[in-house]
Amino acid sequence: MAFPQTPIDLLAEMQIGGVWTDITADLYARAPLSIERGRPDESARVDPARVSFQLNNRGNAYSPRTPSSPNYGLIGRNTPVRFSLPATEAYMAIPAAAAAASTPDVAALDITGDIDVRADLRPDVWANDLPTGGWEVMGKYQVPSNQRSWALIVRASGTVQFRWSPDGTTVLTPESTVALPFRGRQRGAIRATLDVNNGAGGWTVVFYTAATMAGTWVQLGDPVTGTGVTSIFNSTAPLQVGDISNLGFTALARRYYAVEIRNGIGGSVVANPTFTALTAGTTPWSDSAGRSWTLTGQAAISQREYRAYAEVSAWPSRWDESGRDLYVPVEAAGIMRRLGQGAKPLASTLRRRIPRVGSPVAYWPMEEGRSATQAYSPVAGVAPLATVGFDYAADNTLSGSDPLPRLSAASSMSGVVPTYTATGSWLVACVFYWKEAPASDTVLLEFTTSGSAARVRLTGQSDGITLDGFTANGSSLFSLGLLTAGTDFYGAWNRLEINAVTSGGNVEYRVGWSNVSGDGWGNSSIVAATAGIPTSIATVFGALAEGVSIGHLGVFPSSNTDVYDGADDGYLRERASARITRLCSEENVPAAAERAETALGPQTSDTLLALLGKAEAADLGVLSEDREALGLRYRARTSYYNQPVALTLDYSVAGHVAPPLEPVDDDQRLRNDRTVQRDGGSSARAVDTTSPLSTQAPPAGVGVYDDSRTLSLGSDSQPADIAGWLLHLGTWDEARYPTVHVNLAAAPSLIPAILALDIGDRIQIINPPSWLPPGPIDLIVEGYTETIGHPNSWDVILNCSPAGPWTVAVTNDSTLARADTAGSQLNSGISSSATSLSVATTSGPIWTTAGAEFPFDIRVGGEVMTVSAISGASSPQTFTVTRSINGIVKSHLAGDDVRLAQPAYVSY
Repeated sequence: MAFPQTPIDLLAEMQIGGVWTDITADLYARAPLSIERGRPDESARVDPARVSFQLNNRGNAYSPRTPSSPNYGLIGRNTPVRFSLPATEAYMAIPAAAAAASTPDVAALDITGDIDVRADLRPDVWANDLPTGGWEVMGKYQVPSNQRSWALIVRASGTVQFRWSPDGTTVLTPESTVALPFRGRQRGAIRATLDVNNGAGGWTVVFYTAATMAGTWVQLGDPVTGTGVTSIFNSTAPLQVGDISNLGFTALARRYYAVEIRNGIGGSVVANPTFTALTAGTTPWSDSAGRSWTLTGQAAISQREYRAYAEVSAWPSRWDESGRDLYVPVEAAGIMRRLGQGAKPLASTLRRRIPRVGSPVAYWPMEEGRSATQAYSPVAGVAPLATVGFDYAADNTLSGSDPLPRLSAASSMSGVVPTYTATGSWLVACVFYWKEAPASDTVLLEFTTSGSAARVRLTGQSDGITLDGFTANGSSLFSLGLLTAGTDFYGAWNRLEINAVTSGGNVEYRVGWSNVSGDGWGNSSIVAATAGIPTSIATVFGALAEGVSIGHLGVFPSSNTDVYDGADDGYLRERASARITRLCSEENVPAAAERAETALGPQTSDTLLALLGKAEAADLGVLSEDREALGLRYRARTSYYNQPVALTLDYSVAGHVAPPLEPVDDDQRLRNDRTVQRDGGSSARAVDTTSPLSTQAPPAGVGVYDDSRTLSLGSDSQPADIAGWLLHLGTWDEARYPTVHVNLAAAPSLIPAILALDIGDRIQIINPPSWLPPGPIDLIVEGYTETIGHPNSWDVILNCSPAGPWTVAVTNDSTLARADTAGSQLNSGISSSATSLSVATTSGPIWTTAGAEFPFDIRVGGEVMTVSAISGASSPQTFTVTRSINGIVKSHLAGDDVRLAQPAYVSY
């Protein structure tokens, strides 16, 4: 890619009146665009992005308070801006909305036998926590009118699913046996083949991956087979690349570079939109197979790489002494700045979920303060719940709620349920904690309805519960008893559910409860009746209900009992990425989160950014701002493990590494005594007492560097593993390279890799100068400052940390599965050219002599050597080696430490 030579290469846009408008011509060249993203100097959290530039304001276009401005009323605080550069090739952009490239059904696409489908794309995330459990790649698949042929899906776990229907209705859904190897926003190609008749009385699906559509294709997991010869239904559905209409998956932003559909495995191509061959803005077009394509929704052919999305929070007008040079020095910021401005904690998980999911006709959380005398309802038009004898804010033990009231010996509650259109079913529910069964019958909940059961009452008993329904004249309509022995009705927080469902002339009345841990019990009775609607809460609690805790009383116009699910225990053991995705969805903050398996503790009341930060801290990943949209991105800790090098810089090539490159050998990240406390639970400690960075006093160690973290974790089994991993990170013995400077004006060949590089990616510097340790220098990008000037200056300063700690053990890998020695040293000194070493084992088992284990690398006094053989059944042993693998040539003394060059580190 040639280096940009004119200002037009940098595209600056502002959302004026809701429309993205080109403002590039108003950028002042005297103030280059500066973009700061990520973490500076390995800080604990990512800062909001900072974007600075100057705008020519001689026409008052950027004076939002000036009525004569052409943009008066169209710009203001937090007006979005974005900046982009030319991409190396075109692509089809699909936003996080319903959008696709579509071609109508034709005979060539009506494949009923073997099929081969391929896609080259780059989604925001591959494995995910989208609420619908995955996202669609492409398909000829319409649910309405049962016009299902086939579809390619990526599931939440990162596995690939090829689904098809032999008759338009029934669906087969085999998935790959392993997940895709790609990390978020990594380009990759996926492929699925279906052999409808594998010759063994069944069908076979095989999945593949490649770097791009050009291959080479590598089989993903094992073939998936099924019994019975199959076929693909000849539907009238169009072929859609992107969102498949009416399939119902959550929209996910992604780019497509190319797609192929083949009739037969490796057969003739019947559709092949190659988006890289198109010009930005193209629509419609025809592919080389003769298919006509159109774009739907906000799909677009683009060739831009977005460097920043930000919001302008202030418009400081400036001018020179003459008054002729009017300008605005803009400081825009990423979305984290705005999200961090408010300090209001989010409501409890129950208080947030119930109105949003259940659409209650009446709801009283009962999360009032200690001096309250009634319970407020957040549902419009619902009067407060009148209460007597409630000790508000007395019980804070339910994870999904703010403190709830306890009952006294003389308590009651009453409230009116607004009239609504009957649906034939209803649900009345609440959460409660009743420590032990009462000695005699005691009312827990009573309410009225307009149906045959004019009054419904739940009574707790010494050995069970009873749900009674009474007619308007007080006679019994039904009495539904249930023994509670072994069902946790008493002595645990439960969700109580009483519902009615109409079926013809009958109504099924049901009582059930679910422990917040997930176990549930229930019983039902069917009687000839009408359900009506609940009309009021009218409960006089018995004296033996003293001490019962109660709250989140809701009345719902359906019998759906999923309303409280997950929220009652604060989403205990929710995956870190699932919490980030859910919270951002609830707060309407665009976000893409890589799947992170770390199980979290209950969600507490805190600000949005604080809650997201707790998920980030527990998983040890990175939450940052998206540079391609005004939203957030989460990069999971596991995506750092053994990742490929995204950018290789050659110190010997001009511009690759501009001055200064300065290693720092300090104790900034040194921690050799780590304690991890589970919030509300137990703790674990990991201490290094043996390495050169151990807690021993110098020179054997460096002394004590301790710290303690309290994390939101799902169980007491987690702190030990996390403490061990943090100790590994904190005692990694390597110099830091805080910044790496790349001058793209001098090294334009690096532009494609720099455009793709993002926070968390791995880079290497090869051929370092002789005064530095031998390379490659292996680093993780924590953030960067990017300065783009007119017409052709472009500097990037990368904030970095060591990548070495993130190379972890892989089972059966020839290099990454080797356990290091517990202690070995040279038994005698060697010259700089010796190829035979005498090595004594000082601790643990001796070194292997098995021929299949060779070769492997060891490190002695900073020199890497390749071991081709070891002899000797006891210590000392004789090593046959090749010297100076890393360019170091030196002699070594007896007693020098001998270690694996790449020992296996078990990841958390």
